[in-house]
Amino acid sequence: MGERAADRMRNSMGSWGFVFGSLTFLALWMALNGNHGFDKYPFILLNLVLSCLAALQGAILLIAAKRSDQISSELAEHDYATDVRSQELLEQLVTNFEALTAQHEELHRELARVNAQLEARK
Repeated sequence: MGERAADRMRNSMGSWGFVFGSLTFLALWMALNGNHGFDKYPFILLNLVLSCLAALQGAILLIAAKRSDQISSELAEHDYATDVRSQELLEQLVTNFEALTAQHEELHRELARVNAQLEARK
């Protein structure tokens, strides 16, 4: 559940909406506080908030990347198992085809022999 949440957060943080929302938030913070708000210039509280956000974003991106690697690994294992099964089926089909070809050739020879016998009786 936490990894899925990290995926959703990564997808939202990696969007233009997040970038423009962040820029808007920063602009409003600076405009409203300036030199007379609760967080006067040089915006110590804003720096703290941004530092915490950066630290959390790094952790979220690592969690999401780990999950992505795990999903890729599971897909690769599934693809390999499918390829192995396909190879087995192809080998079985080749064996069956060779048996059918041999049977067809035998039947063709038998038909030629029967035709020769019929021609000889005429």
